[in-house]
Amino acid sequence: MTTHTQGTSVQDLERAWMDEAIRLATTSVANGGGPFGALVAKGDRIVAIGNNQVTATLDPTAHAEVSAMRAACKVLDTFSLDGCILVTSCEPCPMCLSSALWARVDRIVYCADRDDAAVAGFDDRKFYDLFEKKPAWMWPTPVEHLDLPNRTAPFDAWLAKSDRIDY
Repeated sequence: MTTHTQGTSVQDLERAWMDEAIRLATTSVANGGGPFGALVAKGDRIVAIGNNQVTATLDPTAHAEVSAMRAACKVLDTFSLDGCILVTSCEPCPMCLSSALWARVDRIVYCADRDDAAVAGFDDRKFYDLFEKKPAWMWPTPVEHLDLPNRTAPFDAWLAKSDRIDY
């Protein structure tokens, strides 16, 4: 999407990309979306952008970071964003952070933090606290293990598949 000239420092690129992520977040608000924007960059160019589309698409996973990573994977024709940087207007929530880890981005750069988000009514701290401090039996949603004899059948089929694509 965007290519910067040679001689631009990494810090200058990241500042410009962050300005773009903040612009995307602000535009998202003006268009009825949530106040979050993100982009995926590779090398010196922006590969894909995203903004929060949770209410617009009725999709609770349509956070800016996830939207940007989905778009980047399509542009790059891969499920791995190895070699890419995720730039986001706000510290990623646990879902977006996990998604970025699964996507194997090289780095994540954010601007506003979880406390800034909480002031605006987006309090992800309870989710961070949940994963960091509370045992599963204290979570607000029960997570239960149901053990069945065929529990490994999908994995057995996966391992037996000679043309699988490991990830």
